[in-house]
Amino acid sequence: MKTTFEDLYNKYHQDLFQYIFYMVKDQSLAEDLIQEVYIKVLKSYDSFRGDSTEKTWLFSIARHTTMDSFRKQQRNKQRLIDFFNFNKQESDFKDPSDLPEEVVILDEDMKNIYYQLDQCSLGQKQVIILRFIQSLSIQETADIMGWSISKVKTTQHRAIKKMQKLLLDTHIERR
Repeated sequence: MKTTFEDLYNKYHQDLFQYIFYMVKDQSLAEDLIQEVYIKVLKSYDSFRGDSTEKTWLFSIARHTTMDSFRKQQRNKQRLIDFFNFNKQESDFKDPSDLPEEVVILDEDMKNIYYQLDQCSLGQKQVIILRFIQSLSIQETADIMGWSISKVKTTQHRAIKKMQKLLLDTHIERR
């Protein structure tokens, strides 16, 4: 198992970490989540049936681990809001300028793309990251998301249209 795990780690660590990092936009949290992913991989590798590729299986675990983290954060935010009885939406607490640290060194156009990615729904964001940042196929993306190929294509199409509109609006505002 040790050599198998090392092979998986060497082949996919950078891609998995980058996927989680772009989802959570926090290096420390991404590091914690990637550790959780590897713990789950170690515990469940014996039950891996080979119905999908190892890469798809790993990304699926990473996606579920990240989604669990989002749900936990949401519950914690809701408890805090309820405790202080705020009349604000959860989105009022999010800083829209938060970008992954890697993005800070990119040019303005790329920064704008990553910023606008946050304006997409979570599903659209995940599809864009998996398809265009991680360069996964539609089939691999469907397997990871647990969606049909048709749903991935539709979500991808809507995400691209939304991103195009957002980027065009931003470009017009800059003038």
